[in-house]
Amino acid sequence: MKKTFKLSHEKLSIPRLVEAIKHEVKKYIKRERRRALPEGADFWDFDCRFGVDEASSEVIHLSEINKSISWAESEQLESFYLEIMAKPCTRNKKPEAE
Repeated sequence: MKKTFKLSHEKLSIPRLVEAIKHEVKKYIKRERRRALPEGADFWDFDCRFGVDEASSEVIHLSEINKSISWAESEQLESFYLEIMAKPCTRNKKPEAE
């Protein structure tokens, strides 16, 4: 998902619009996690970027998406850019203690 979200709407209030955006992002992540994993992969990992626009976006962790959207609301931005890309990953086993 590479998308620029607008924080203005003629009929919806801004807090309602922000909740709708958060719901859309959550729904996208759930849908991506349900996809079949390629052979040798254990889970879906996500590369995320957030910024005012695509050129100034910075890498963030998946858990920081809602905080970033709330920050955009508090700064009264007109729009923001969010990119979420799924990638298959494998878990690293912990070394056994001898």
